[in-house]
Amino acid sequence: MQVIARVIKSCRETFRVPVLQQLQKYTENASIVKSPLMNLKGLENTTVAEVLMKKDDEDVGSWLWCKSDDTVYDAAKQMARNNIGSLVVLKPGDEQMIAGIVTERDCLQKVIAKDRSYKYTKVQEIMTSQNKLITVASDTNVYQAMRLMSENQIRHVPVIDGRIVGMISMVDVVRTVVDQQRGEVNKLNDFIKGDYY
Repeated sequence: MQVIARVIKSCRETFRVPVLQQLQKYTENASIVKSPLMNLKGLENTTVAEVLMKKDDEDVGSWLWCKSDDTVYDAAKQMARNNIGSLVVLKPGDEQMIAGIVTERDCLQKVIAKDRSYKYTKVQEIMTSQNKLITVASDTNVYQAMRLMSENQIRHVPVIDGRIVGMISMVDVVRTVVDQQRGEVNKLNDFIKGDYY
């Protein structure tokens, strides 16, 4: 067995140089063919705006936000009714000015765990205020948004382009990653099968 290993090692060096010379000879005049695999749109090239467009039938509406003077009870009911985990908090009287964000976690940790009355506690008392709010712009790429969410241990990020345009969640980001990877796998399968032209 050791003899075979030594023979293979000595042959590898003997054949390596001629093989490389042959490869260089054949590739000198080769033209570059652009494969569909080269055009894959990765997470660095997918924007938050594209993620928002893919969300099922999402309209920016009353389910997305509450007002800072609403009660935690009303905000929690709205989140439960719409099966969402957070609401953008807007300043009363100004539908475009964001005051902060309130999440399920805020309701649990700042109201329920502290035995406060959720029917009398106002959202502004428990929300993450605007000056501490982490946001993204619609042209932010998904990779940056995912990193921001992971580093700050948050699951919801408002998308702001001068005004609130939407909200992305970790679920939206994961869905985008899975779709992107599924697309890559399909293209690689096509490439292997020879169906890439």
